[in-house]
Amino acid sequence: MIASFFLSFREGLEAALVIGVLVGALQKTNRKSYQSTIWAGFGSAVILSIIVGILLNRLGASFEGRAEEIFEGITMLLAAGLLTWMILWMQSQARSVNQKLKEDVHQAVLKDSKPALFFVAFLAVIREGIELAFFLTAASMNYDGNQTLIGAALGLASVVVVAVLFFGSIVRLNISKFFQVTSVILLLFAAGLVAHGVHELNESGIIPSVIEHIWDINHIVDDNSTLGLFLKTLVGYNGNPSLTETIAYVLYFGVIWIASNTLIQREKKTIATTN
Repeated sequence: MIASFFLSFREGLEAALVIGVLVGALQKTNRKSYQSTIWAGFGSAVILSIIVGILLNRLGASFEGRAEEIFEGITMLLAAGLLTWMILWMQSQARSVNQKLKEDVHQAVLKDSKPALFFVAFLAVIREGIELAFFLTAASMNYDGNQTLIGAALGLASVVVVAVLFFGSIVRLNISKFFQVTSVILLLFAAGLVAHGVHELNESGIIPSVIEHIWDINHIVDDNSTLGLFLKTLVGYNGNPSLTETIAYVLYFGVIWIASNTLIQREKKTIATTN
């Protein structure tokens, strides 16, 4: 529930901010009549995302035994990859994404093209929606499906409240700090997805365990206890992991560290060149 709440809140807030940028850019052009086109693109993206989520869950439910383990393992690894890409993309593109959206709106209005404006909104939101569909599908494989849905619903409901207050200037949200904090939480969650994905592929025989249990501390913190389930949700805790599962978990953070430092160095060079 915790993971699905953060995932839904983060993705939903990103979508809300995108729509806010698009509507704000449109208001500056004095073409408010085009707002319905933006909302149509937003609504279409939401509906398609829900359909994708339902299809993914039904597809997963259709597998049994080894096929189910393979599907779950691949889905978890794919969700972790998408989640990581999203965080790194936001880190590298945060400065330019708003300007790019505003330019797209300006060009669509200049050409008097409602279809172009529709797809600007649709494509901006559908990315968040498809990512969320994969994340929730992967989360529901690890945790109770009803709890996952409740967490997602609470996350999206929170987005609506925050968006109304934020855009109404009732509250001021430090967007940069918010994304920094949630990025750390989601990277921990993604690492857990990587480990659990490898665990499922261990079970299916696709990836060998090498050593089935390199330690067993379930007598200290049982991974089915309340604390164990909380840690499992937040950081991918497993009381008795395999060797390859542990290696995958550690390697994930190594890759993230290298990728983040590469992006930081690239940004420093860009700033130095600009100045």
